[in-house]
Amino acid sequence: MRVVVAGASGMIGTALVAALRSAGHDVLRLVRRPPSGADERQWDPAAGTADDGAFVGADAVVNLGGAGIGDKRWSGSRKQEIRDSRIAPTDVLARAVARHRVPTFLSASAVGFYGDTGDAEVTEISPMGTGFLAEACADWEAATAPAAEAGARVALLRTGLVLSPTGGLLGKLKPLYALALGGRLGDGRQYFPWISLADELGAITFVLDNPSISGPVNLTGPDPVTNAEFNRALGAAMRRPAPWVVPGFAIRALIGEFAQECLLAGQRAVPAVLEASGYTFQHQTVAAALRYACP
Repeated sequence: MRVVVAGASGMIGTALVAALRSAGHDVLRLVRRPPSGADERQWDPAAGTADDGAFVGADAVVNLGGAGIGDKRWSGSRKQEIRDSRIAPTDVLARAVARHRVPTFLSASAVGFYGDTGDAEVTEISPMGTGFLAEACADWEAATAPAAEAGARVALLRTGLVLSPTGGLLGKLKPLYALALGGRLGDGRQYFPWISLADELGAITFVLDNPSISGPVNLTGPDPVTNAEFNRALGAAMRRPAPWVVPGFAIRALIGEFAQECLLAGQRAVPAVLEASGYTFQHQTVAAALRYACP
């Protein structure tokens, strides 16, 4: 299979390219700079352009781009950057998929689509929530419409918080927990929709290889946990106590709107489509995922 990957330089994209190649697929990476290798093709999402040669003969396009949600405080300009780095590039790719009749388009999204769901379990048929992230995810997903209208199979990868041995969320948390500075956030009752990097890659490959799967797909582990439960599990994986509590008001004062939507809220999201389609998780529990991610 010939697969075009946008966002190939990120944590997930880099690992996905390697996994697809190991599985025998031919992978082209879209880059914004001048290409420096035979496997690269240039695109410029801001200008609305992409090298048409990248899509000729392609079997699938995987879109993983987007500015980091938690990298900076959410100012008005940062929120616009988060939207602009997702919606316009997705539209460029969707139109390229439509123009070149690429049969499959997998496009990243996030479980933030559901907003804060409290204790309620959410699956792919659950409605859109409220808040900045929910609205951004909805518009991000809507940008895939040109591909779907042209007859492509479109899967919307609503990813949770990815637990990786290198980088990502745990890259920020592990140094704190190593110093016994870990602890729950607020009351700890908010859900933490985790997935291991191994299962993130496995699930994306599974969706890519299964033509019956389209529409929203929750990329989350099968056993969602609360923030308090995650805190205990990470402390155990790091073999360090994690006794601290960071009050909600302090997090909101320090980080602002991002804290309210992403740290003090959560989604009890379950991977109903993956499980119904026969995907077998490598890491069934957060403890197993953290043992993998904290060797």
